Amino acid sequence: MDEEFYRIKRLPPYVFATVVDLMIKARRAGEDIIDLGMGNPDLATPQHIVEKLKDAVDKAANHRYSASRGITGLRRAVCELYQKRFEVELDPDTEAIVTIGAKEGLSHLLLASVGPGDVVFVPSPAYPIHAYGVIIAMGDLMNIPLGANDDELIDNLHRAVRTTWPRPKMIILNYPHNPTTQVTSLDFFRRIVEFAKEYDLMVIHDLAYADLCFDGYRAPSFLEVNGAKDVGVEFYSMSKGYSMPGWRVGFCLGNPRMVHALARIKSYLDYGIFQPIQIAATVGLRGPEEPVLETAEIYRQRRDALCEGLSRAGWEVPKPKATMFVWAKIPEKFADMGSLEFAKLLLRDAKVAVSPGVGFGYEGEGYVRFALVENPHRIKQAIRGIRKLLKE
Repeated sequence: MDEEFYRIKRLPPYVFATVVDLMIKARRAGEDIIDLGMGNPDLATPQHIVEKLKDAVDKAANHRYSASRGITGLRRAVCELYQKRFEVELDPDTEAIVTIGAKEGLSHLLLASVGPGDVVFVPSPAYPIHAYGVIIAMGDLMNIPLGANDDELIDNLHRAVRTTWPRPKMIILNYPHNPTTQVTSLDFFRRIVEFAKEYDLMVIHDLAYADLCFDGYRAPSFLEVNGAKDVGVEFYSMSKGYSMPGWRVGFCLGNPRMVHALARIKSYLDYGIFQPIQIAATVGLRGPEEPVLETAEIYRQRRDALCEGLSRAGWEVPKPKATMFVWAKIPEKFADMGSLEFAKLLLRDAKVAVSPGVGFGYEGEGYVRFALVENPHRIKQAIRGIRKLLKE
């Protein structure tokens, strides 16, 4: 029977499951494992959003099927946010759609637009759905080395497109980047728009970490570039900055044809998000900015606690300018182990769970990713375990 599941057969083993399984077994055995592996935000959703949800749930009219495109008020609210923050004008009827989290929207857009033989460029390492979404859609995935900076990636893209046949149909980008935490500039997006127009490519940009920026850095929107809407869309999420991961509220914004394609396939697959959640999310987008800024500040404090603690322990890692992660090169004395075995070692001897870099693609080998999902006290506890391991 397994042979019948041909899409499942194309998916590689999920590397992260190995560490998760070991963590579960250790916790069942009574060990205190500090989980810095999965990027699952732990902060409470702002109270004014929660209160609006409670109020909306009490109204029976909100219990009916919703619209797969999302309610009008929420689409207007995200367009207002883009106008205020990025000075990007969006039509809520043709250039915006609500998704059940950015992950659902991105994967379903790939299903709507990619088919057998279609080549999709995905810089690697990458958030798994960016690569696996192409595979699920039966497209031909081509991993492009992310490189250390924008210039390297642009060079790698030009080199790849000259040697690829058939020509690529799409490129998927993600800045601020998960897992490497790399950030970019508006000039890079200008070059991407030029690249897409030169080679007739669609662009998907995942802006999931727009709200978690530090030290004065501001994450640009791909849509800020003139002509960006001609070639692509951007996904925005309320999971991180608004601390609403379980609520599953995301948006696809930009190119009308791509937005329409996503809307059409979603009309066959779902009835949208529970309407009280959409109403509460509308209040969140239109509400005060302070809770989002406070959330970013908490992650900054955690970043500093982890990076400075690792440095004192003898493991130098750069402080990221954005995201809720720290991307750390494996210490030299453990480099030959590889990221999966090193992650197992951290779990067993330091009682700290991290994500092995190889789980994000071959180019992620040699690194591990820490998620900033524990408070500074627990992070300091993790540092003590890591310091002991490094000195052995």
